[in-house]
Amino acid sequence: VKLLYAFLHMRQNLKYFDKMRCLRKRSAVSFLGVLVICLLFMNLYIEDGYVLEGDKQLIRETATHQLNPERYVHTFKDLSNFSGSINISYRYLAGTPLPRKRYLTIGLSSVKRKKGNYLLETIKSIFEQSSYEELKEIAVVVQLADFDSAWCEGIVQDISQKFAHHIIAGRLIVIHVPEEYYPVLDGLKRNYNDPEDRVKFRSKQNVDYAFLLNFCANLSDYYVMLEDDVRCSKNFLTAVKKVITSREGSYWVTLEFSKLGYIGKLYHSHDLPRLAHFLLMFYQEMPCDWLLIHFRGLLAQKEVIRFKPSLFQHMGYYSSYKGAENKLKDDDFEEESFDIPDNPPANLHTNMNVFENYEASKAYSSIDEYFWGKAPSTGDFYGIVFEKPIKISKIKVVTGTEDRQNDILHHGALEVGEKIVGSKKGRQCTTYLRLGEFKNGNFEITDVEHKVLFDINCMRILVTKSQKEWLIIRSISVWTSQTPNQ
Repeated sequence: VKLLYAFLHMRQNLKYFDKMRCLRKRSAVSFLGVLVICLLFMNLYIEDGYVLEGDKQLIRETATHQLNPERYVHTFKDLSNFSGSINISYRYLAGTPLPRKRYLTIGLSSVKRKKGNYLLETIKSIFEQSSYEELKEIAVVVQLADFDSAWCEGIVQDISQKFAHHIIAGRLIVIHVPEEYYPVLDGLKRNYNDPEDRVKFRSKQNVDYAFLLNFCANLSDYYVMLEDDVRCSKNFLTAVKKVITSREGSYWVTLEFSKLGYIGKLYHSHDLPRLAHFLLMFYQEMPCDWLLIHFRGLLAQKEVIRFKPSLFQHMGYYSSYKGAENKLKDDDFEEESFDIPDNPPANLHTNMNVFENYEASKAYSSIDEYFWGKAPSTGDFYGIVFEKPIKISKIKVVTGTEDRQNDILHHGALEVGEKIVGSKKGRQCTTYLRLGEFKNGNFEITDVEHKVLFDINCMRILVTKSQKEWLIIRSISVWTSQTPNQ
């Protein structure tokens, strides 16, 4: 009996331990499950926090136009593969396919506005501000991007009446993309808390531009984007050609000839298919001008390359979005007597102590940037050695800026030289001729070719007296008269 009792007691204990083991197992499983769930929530929270912070940073950067595209480059490694055109059937509303390739295509997209219409004035400005020789090198493509067929027919009739000779000459084409080729434009993501109709408007605008770029990809060597309410500077094409020539040998994706919106943004035509694909990929994410900044950065152009004075001015008073007022003006625009310097290729050097990344090259162009050196001493210089001997007609040097008006060259002179000696990196002229002194931080001289009898190899800005103020050389502009015979 005792043995039976002991056996039963042991059996009960075993059952108890089994229960305990099961309970521990269940507890362990439950604990592990809870732990996994907690970890998942923590991970989601961390990731969500990271994404939110990333989005906030992106919005901050985008809003101030200071993007950091290096963070996103890996996402778009295949962007360079988007070199093929998008399969779209375009309708020619006026004009025919170009018989030959041009130097520059000017593209603009237009929709029906609730107030005001500036399209005809924009087209008129493009043609009137161009010489006969310039007209031979340009093509204007107008995309009517409204789905109102009656409006499109009316605009085409007006364009055909006012610009018939340009259409016949093959300089003007009017196109339209049927609505069936457009992606979904309703129920889109409402980024930045934009109202639904605003999201639809800017998303469609991205698609409009993508289709326009796609059409223009093979029409010319270069492409400039305008809006449909723009006034042009006199002989803008000649100015653009000078700038492009001055950038030979340097890498660029976008050159900017206006600081407003999508106005005056210049591209190589071979980049247009990629840009068109890019705008279609992210058409509902953000406005076009923000996407253009991302595109430039993703193709490794980190800095804005903008030229002054601006060649294009916004003239519309009413926006194409709901007819809202839009009084934006480019205060760097000059319509008449625009004279962009030649600034022939040269090597730049200085013995001044350069501040951060404000290096010598930033003064020798029309780009909106400058050289900045710490307090210079007597004998310090900024030197320019031209790649080839040149004849100079005019020189202009501006120092200081509006917000740093005392960082000018208080005592200095400008000299030109001949007879280069030394290696490629250490080239300099043996003799110099002084052309004059700086006055109030600036220097300007004309008819240089009549005052200097030799072909100029070098030019330098010489500090003639030490100063405690730092020195900003805002711009150095050189106009050439003729290339000497070699």
